Amino acid sequence: MDEQATSNDQRWYVIHTQTGQELKVKSNLEHKVQQGPASSQISEVLVPTERVAEIRGGKKHISERKFFPGYLLVKMEMTDESWHAVRTTPGVTGFIGAGRRPVPLSEDEVAEILRQTEERKDKPSPRVSYQKGEGVRVVDGPFSNVTGIIEEVNVNRGKLKVMVPVFGRQAPLEVEFWQVERL
Repeated sequence: MDEQATSNDQRWYVIHTQTGQELKVKSNLEHKVQQGPASSQISEVLVPTERVAEIRGGKKHISERKFFPGYLLVKMEMTDESWHAVRTTPGVTGFIGAGRRPVPLSEDEVAEILRQTEERKDKPSPRVSYQKGEGVRVVDGPFSNVTGIIEEVNVNRGKLKVMVPVFGRQAPLEVEFWQVERL
């Protein structure tokens, strides 16, 4: 079977793994695919991740976090060989789907997951989320160590509007998520 015909029959499936073992399962599955009969039926194994920013020791640190802990995405043609290759990989607990037959993701679902993965690789998101009315301390910038109350949260831009005291009055200060910490 040629490569073009194989890729047209392939769909994305969600595999449940033991939590914390996603990268190990990905590596084991890719190794198994290279050496087994399912090599033409499984083309891609993906652990969706995002970059997250946090302050540790007064410095900004960026690390990776899994979007869906305990899950992998696999692009494959569903055959007995490919199903068996995935199911017998150490750390795999099963496919996601109704009944005994795995249900593939729709093209729209896959496109959205891949879009979010790409988008979040470029701009780190905060490790913690904030809510209006919450007290925070600024940890970076000219207002370092000033405390205030969150007035507005803009998740898309990764910014907060914090009301801080300036010359005896409350004034709005726009900061990035990583520039504050909870009180």
